[in-house]
Amino acid sequence: MLRSFSRANTKPEFLLQSKRRPSGGAITISVFSSAVAQNQASLTPITSTLLQKCNSLAQAKLIHQQLLVQGLYQDFTTRLVSAYLTHNAPSHSISILERLTPSTSVVFCWNTIIRRSLRLGFSHDVLSLFRRMLRLHCPPDHYTFPFVLKACGEPPSFRSGAAVHAVVSTTGFDSNVFVCNALVAMYARCGELDDARQMFEEMHDKGICDIVSWNSIVAAYTQSRDAKNAVELFRIMTNDSEIHPDIVSLVNVLPACGSLGASLHGMQLHAFALRRGLFEDVFVGNALMDMYAKCRMIEQANKVFESMEVKDVVSWNAMVTGYSQAGRFEEALGLFEKMREEKIELDVVSWSAVIAGYAQKGHGYEALGVFRQMQLCGSKPNVVTLVSVLSGCASIAALLQGKETHCYAIKCVLNYDWNDPGEDLMVINGLIDMYAKCKSTNVARLMFDSVAPSDRNVVTWTVMIGGYAQHGEANDALKLFSEMLQEGNSMKPNTFTICCALMACAHLAALRFGKQIHAYILRNRYESVMLFMENCLIDMYSKSGDIHAARVVFDNMQHRNSVSWTSLLTGYGMHGYGEEAIKVLDDMRAAGFVPDGITFLVLLYVCSHSGMVDQGIRFFESMHTEYSVTPELDHYACMVDLLGRAGRFGQALELVHSMPMEPTAIVWIALLSGCRIHGNVELGEYAAAQLQELGSENDGSYTLLSNIYANARRWRDVARVRSLMKYSGVKKRPGCSWVQGKKGTATFYVGDRSHPQFEQIYKLLADLIQRIKAIGFVPETNCALHDVDDEEKGDLLFEHSEKLALAYGILVSTRGVPIHITKNLRVCSDCHNAFTYISMIIDNEIILRDSSRFHHFKSGSCSCRGYW
Repeated sequence: MLRSFSRANTKPEFLLQSKRRPSGGAITISVFSSAVAQNQASLTPITSTLLQKCNSLAQAKLIHQQLLVQGLYQDFTTRLVSAYLTHNAPSHSISILERLTPSTSVVFCWNTIIRRSLRLGFSHDVLSLFRRMLRLHCPPDHYTFPFVLKACGEPPSFRSGAAVHAVVSTTGFDSNVFVCNALVAMYARCGELDDARQMFEEMHDKGICDIVSWNSIVAAYTQSRDAKNAVELFRIMTNDSEIHPDIVSLVNVLPACGSLGASLHGMQLHAFALRRGLFEDVFVGNALMDMYAKCRMIEQANKVFESMEVKDVVSWNAMVTGYSQAGRFEEALGLFEKMREEKIELDVVSWSAVIAGYAQKGHGYEALGVFRQMQLCGSKPNVVTLVSVLSGCASIAALLQGKETHCYAIKCVLNYDWNDPGEDLMVINGLIDMYAKCKSTNVARLMFDSVAPSDRNVVTWTVMIGGYAQHGEANDALKLFSEMLQEGNSMKPNTFTICCALMACAHLAALRFGKQIHAYILRNRYESVMLFMENCLIDMYSKSGDIHAARVVFDNMQHRNSVSWTSLLTGYGMHGYGEEAIKVLDDMRAAGFVPDGITFLVLLYVCSHSGMVDQGIRFFESMHTEYSVTPELDHYACMVDLLGRAGRFGQALELVHSMPMEPTAIVWIALLSGCRIHGNVELGEYAAAQLQELGSENDGSYTLLSNIYANARRWRDVARVRSLMKYSGVKKRPGCSWVQGKKGTATFYVGDRSHPQFEQIYKLLADLIQRIKAIGFVPETNCALHDVDDEEKGDLLFEHSEKLALAYGILVSTRGVPIHITKNLRVCSDCHNAFTYISMIIDNEIILRDSSRFHHFKSGSCSCRGYW
């Protein structure tokens, strides 16, 4: 490049065209030539002015040329470097610097070029320039290292940062406070918190820490979500008489207090800011609002907001987000509308806060509406916005809108090289969750599999496992949870992952797997979040047939909430232990918990399944009179079920007609179920007609009516119901039972012969039936819904799935060990009667869970006492 400037007689065209009015730059260049000819001593100020006034790269090159021609190049190199940088020609500047002898001014020029690259975001160029500087034996100074170290953290490059640290140590800058502060910040940005802390401790031991050092390490812990250490370090800092916390100190530590929910620490910091006169700063005010909001002290946050003389958009956003996160969405929406009225420029945080609030409340359509307004206003969504929109789609199962959002994410967010991989993964996790909750688990699994195993985080695993568990694919959920825990996978499940797995166990009644998860919880010490998991364990043990283990978990809880009590009440109700449930209610009241609508719903369920009719009626009447709880549709449905099971059809029908809301399908199905138990054909037909008017296509209602007709031996009506089902496209779910064996779970359907041991199973079952017939068992042939003779009906009943599951359970179980069977439909009365007799001739307790409740068969009796 320098050779191209050495042609002495080259003159630009604009200097030769004297007839035209010269520009200011041309006049300046002419003055430069005159100054050289007249007086070289006065050259310096004139040339400095020339370099400052040149307004194009061409003019800078001309001055460079003239300096070479006049032999004045060495006197103006640093100014020439600056001129080239001003006109975005760093390569020219570097070419000059590479030919200069290292000096203080040359180092200054290198620093200028490095700082320019850093400002423009060219971190890789910064490191390249630093390496070139070292190769030229140009010694970096205490200004160079902070720029280079900052580049190592954006994006994080621990290897490069450690290499620069080595250069710092060899060049003697390891005691320079500016350089050491930059090292602390670099290690923090690279996620190496231990190295950052070690660097800080070395500085502290040398006595060179200043306020920036303390702020850097506190910020490092806050950004790494280690709020406890951040608050502790701030406390130590305030005890140091030589260090005086400033605005940055408060802004760094207040988010940590919010994360901990440490309202006391936050209030102390608020008082500290007032004493030091720091509260007037808008950044401190915003941080205080955010902290109070995270501590669920929204009123205190509002007081801070109202007292702030100067508010920016961040201040408004903090309050909108705070109200939204506190569940006070009306206030959040009101504040958002006030921002629009006062013409405050809404940014992406403002829009995202409102979208997230709607999504959290389950108002998906409103969230989508705000998202459209945001786009019309020209505000570009960020990752948080898209995740909130996807959450809104998931809350209302809006698959079409979810797919549209997916397309938008592909076009505007995903698959760009400059994207933060962590942000891309946030969107993918949101997509997996959306597809799973919209019941497109196959698409969700494709999204999950598209993420490399090494790139998945705990949220990726959790949303997929949760999607399976919540939509009836519990086997897939437990299989995926097992893969997560496989040897070689370092991913540790969090509370939500474990609770999703326990939910799947509860759905399958997979007691053995549930116990293994319980053991995993105890081994891995999840003490800080045990309440949530203990509630899930109570639910899992209750639904898996071990109500005694559920009670043990409950009794050993250090803290309980209303969910704990309700879960235990529900468990006792499912197992038909009504008296124990009432005692739990008394204990709950004594502990200071007031029954709410959910509690009463559980109590009515308990009474319905325990034959406690009068007690249930008293509970229903006391809801409004004693506890000011207004009965809702589900409470009325439970009462109809309670009265129907007891055969009090007059009271049940009167209650249906007096309901303050229109009865829905759930109410009529409850009444129809009672009609089946007591054979009330006329009322059963009336309930079925009401269901047909509502357009109900539940296969269970058709089956109940068919059972009523079959019990009355009205076979033509049975055939008519079946024809109606076929015409309406309603398919009856096939009966299915599964039982836990030593080598896993075995599943059986009616007349199933697919199991490898089916011959042994049928042989044992035939032997059992013969033995119980000898002691009084008589098949209930009315359970076979076919117009055939009783002998053939007996053969049909023989092959029911729960009987096959029991025979297999006896084959593979040790004597004395309970046999756990689960059926997807209600157990028929013939199988119930057969199990009661079989429990008299075997040493195993039979625990059967059907679609309604649990039955514990032991020594010739069932826990339901015939009331089911």
